Amino acid sequence: MPSETQPNDEPMIRLYRPDDYAGVLRGMHDLQDHERALHPSRRPAAEVAEPYLQRLLQRVAERSGAIFVADHQGAVIGFIACYVKNEGPSLIETEEFSRYGYVSDLDIAAEWRGRGLAQLLLAAAERHLAQSGVTRLRIGVLAANVAAQRAYARYGFVPYAKELDKPIASPLPPGEG
Repeated sequence: MPSETQPNDEPMIRLYRPDDYAGVLRGMHDLQDHERALHPSRRPAAEVAEPYLQRLLQRVAERSGAIFVADHQGAVIGFIACYVKNEGPSLIETEEFSRYGYVSDLDIAAEWRGRGLAQLLLAAAERHLAQSGVTRLRIGVLAANVAAQRAYARYGFVPYAKELDKPIASPLPPGEG
């Protein structure tokens, strides 16, 4: 992983600092708008990016998480957010699978995609989460986001579960049924 002493022409991966807020917020806007183009369930970034980032910062702090940024000459060109998810005792899953590291968000600026930054950010998140004793790493991805799925597969992710969606053809009016 590039270090804090990386030459200026190479991006470095480092922990989020409060002065990265605007850069991560730009990335959050980028991610939300990209996902909105892929699926109608996503709200416009202008409505949700900042409140979501605020909630994410809190969740990361509460759940042994971290945000890492890809920094190029002082500019945030990508980020990853991760934390520990603990589903608690499960009747159907082993403890190993019910407590895991979760990557909630990952974005690389469009002009920097395809250069391996996602792999570096995933590695930083994995190292961080391993320190919390988790042995599994999960990430969600929209079915239409084929490029992200390829990047995650290159890193070693394999399908775990699939959630399918179907609109109801003729919903009944409230109170009928």
